[in-house]
Amino acid sequence: MLKLNYTDVGLFMERTMTNPELLIAQRVLLAMRLGRLPRRGNCFAPLHIQPSRASFLLPADIPELKVLEIALQREYGSAVSLIAVDEEFVEVGLSGSWIAEDKDAHEGMFLTVMSDRIEFLIYKLWQMSEAHISSPA
Repeated sequence: MLKLNYTDVGLFMERTMTNPELLIAQRVLLAMRLGRLPRRGNCFAPLHIQPSRASFLLPADIPELKVLEIALQREYGSAVSLIAVDEEFVEVGLSGSWIAEDKDAHEGMFLTVMSDRIEFLIYKLWQMSEAHISSPA
């Protein structure tokens, strides 16, 4: 499973073997223990959890991007899309579940489950793009 954390300072991705349902349950439990669930009247309302799509950009000049494209072509019904934004960037779109404090939140956690190979390739490319962005020119 890939877990994408969207925060006010950027995107942080991690690959985990945790079951998505377990991770969601842990997130709800943590929010309850911290008293961070939004209040409605005298009861606590649940976190906002919904099926959704998330996306992030990768530099188009990463040579290993072609490996992901080929792997996606081989997997029928993949939950991943690659769209060229311009000459510099490719958008990676993912299907999964969005978890946030409310439906309009810009910060939250996105979970998606794919084949191990696709998850590995996406995570590796994201790590490479982070190193590419942070390296001095």
